[in-house]
Amino acid sequence: MNKMRVLCTAVVLALGTMSASAQILIGQTAGMTGSVAASVNETIAGAQLVIDAANAQGGIGGEKIEVLRMDDAFDVKRASENARVLIEDKKVVALFMSRGTPHSQAIIPLLDKNDVALIGPSTGAMVLHKPVQKHVFNVRSTYQREAEKAVAHLLTIGVSRIAVVHVTDSFGQDALEGAMNGFNKAKATPAATVPADRDKPDYAGIVPKIAAANAQAVLWIGSGTAVVEGVKALRAAGSAAQVVTLSNNASSGFIKQLGSASGGVIVTQVFPNERSIGHPMVKEALALARAKGQNELSPAALEGFASAKVLVEALRRAGPKPTRAKVLAALESIRSLDLGGGLEVSYSPQDHSGIDFADLSIISDGKFKR
Repeated sequence: MNKMRVLCTAVVLALGTMSASAQILIGQTAGMTGSVAASVNETIAGAQLVIDAANAQGGIGGEKIEVLRMDDAFDVKRASENARVLIEDKKVVALFMSRGTPHSQAIIPLLDKNDVALIGPSTGAMVLHKPVQKHVFNVRSTYQREAEKAVAHLLTIGVSRIAVVHVTDSFGQDALEGAMNGFNKAKATPAATVPADRDKPDYAGIVPKIAAANAQAVLWIGSGTAVVEGVKALRAAGSAAQVVTLSNNASSGFIKQLGSASGGVIVTQVFPNERSIGHPMVKEALALARAKGQNELSPAALEGFASAKVLVEALRRAGPKPTRAKVLAALESIRSLDLGGGLEVSYSPQDHSGIDFADLSIISDGKFKR
């Protein structure tokens, strides 16, 4: 009898081990706490809608997708170390949705060393598009296109005195280049160009420069709470300048943090209106969200949703027991993948850019409106 119990116990343990191993491990490092936590956690929620739906249908070849997430608090060094742990220790088959330009750049040497794909980094940095990074597969549009569109819009409606505040890192320099493209095409110049430290912006020094330039509008290139506190400082100083910022701040959390200062702030967008229920991708995402008791989507959630659709498609194409090499090959094979409503993603060895879409929204009554 004891032998039988031992045997049964061994079988149960073996089955438990098989069940635990029947998983496809994906790694993610992002600022789940810290200055960008609001938008990061909304992108995660949007991505999980797709992953949970795929797992509910049996996963990929009978294997469930599990995302191992590590918080880097939007710190570049922590992002790099997290990526190393995920790749070298946890043996993930791919990385997914890192957040931040310098953070994603810091991960690239690890991707190249270990031949691992990074799918859908949550940054629109041109440096991840050109020259082509072999292991980086972008989903969203570029910051340069967003910034150029924002400047062009302001100039078109007669706003000529535009100040640009930009964070002093690779993200800020990248988006600034896009803004300057907009000025140059219109043969215009910014009223002021003001650098800002990423972690500790000196609002007492920044805001007077905007005021001295008599700016009608401010394109504020930064992330999360750094932009929130900047807008509040600007309003506290009595400035009524139109504020424009980029899609990395397109989250419900950003609006909540702005509070009474949110009204009229323009935010560029890289996905369709999250309330356009006639749009196939939005309709699909909203149906999955409502099944979980969530009645609304945010632009950040849509970004996560779109990126996860690319992830799941790559895993399906990779076939049973996907490896790092199979996932890379599968990604390279994607041509005209319609995420819904004509939002297409195509990759090739010469091009790892994703969706080419940019739009503008304005915050009104606590919501993004277009």
